[in-house]
Order: sequence, then structure tokens, then C-alpha cells
Amino acid sequence: MNDPAVAPKVGAPDPELKTSPIFDREDDEILSFDLELETGVCYFNNESFPIGQYVCSGEELLRCEERGIWVREGSCYPG
Repeated sequence: MNDPAVAPKVGAPDPELKTSPIFDREDDEILSFDLELETGVCYFNNESFPIGQYVCSGEELLRCEERGIWVREGSCYPG
């Protein structure tokens, strides 16, 4: 389910649970993605999500990228 309009609501990241790193889209040029980050899935509060999956964390729309990281894509609420 990679449609941002129906992204599941996952709440806030719990520091006690496994959550993949979350980056801003603009960070792509700055970040040197380490190979150990590459997992093929993204985790959010111990739940795994496939590459391409969108989720809503609060008002933030996140997308699981190929390296197993979350990238902020904007708001879950258009307008």
C-alpha cells in the first residue's frame, strides 16, 4: 500500500522500539548512507514496512526508501 492518501497512522516514534532513521528530503545530498543501514524494509515502532510504503507519524508523511530509511515527504493532511 504505497498510496499516501491511505497511509497508515503509526503515531510517534517510541525510543524504546526499533525505528529506522528519519531524514528530510533535502538531506539526500548531505547524508552518506552507510551500508549497514540497508535492510530492504523500514521499521517503525518494531513494525516492518516494505520499500515504497507511506506512513503518517503525527502530521508528517513518511516514505520508506530503498536503503531502509524513512524520508519526510510533507504533511499527511493536504492543504
